[in-house]
Amino acid sequence: MRKSYLRTNVPSKLEMIKIAFPYIEISRVVAASSNRAWGLLTDTCTWKEWGPSLLDVRSSDRYIKKGSHGRVKTALHFWVPFQVTDLDCGKYWSWRVFGINATGHRVEPLDESSCRLVFQVPLWAAPYLVVCKIAVDRIVQLLNKYNDRDVVD
Repeated sequence: MRKSYLRTNVPSKLEMIKIAFPYIEISRVVAASSNRAWGLLTDTCTWKEWGPSLLDVRSSDRYIKKGSHGRVKTALHFWVPFQVTDLDCGKYWSWRVFGINATGHRVEPLDESSCRLVFQVPLWAAPYLVVCKIAVDRIVQLLNKYNDRDVVD
């Protein structure tokens, strides 16, 4: 009975912003398994669908791993290099963009059909949380669009 309201098409609205020095984070409880959310976060073919600051991606790997690198075309229409600098499979990844530490992405499982999605940015880049909030909202939409199908091939 309890799972009936935890289906993947249930909208998620619980959001939180917190300072976790030296970062600031935005998080949202998502009605999808952590595996599905992780698959979407690490599939470079989906980044331009949920990343509002990206128009295109060229990556050494479709599904990122530590050391994956490439370049992204920004919303300002120029290409910048990136490298995945940290990755704990299924849980967390972060990257450097144009040689600068950028966003961290974390998935925290809550139960088999929900998780918390967390984006973190350095405190000095706190205004970028607005972009991260849009990204989180888009990820929720994509997870709902895929519904019960796997996001990962």
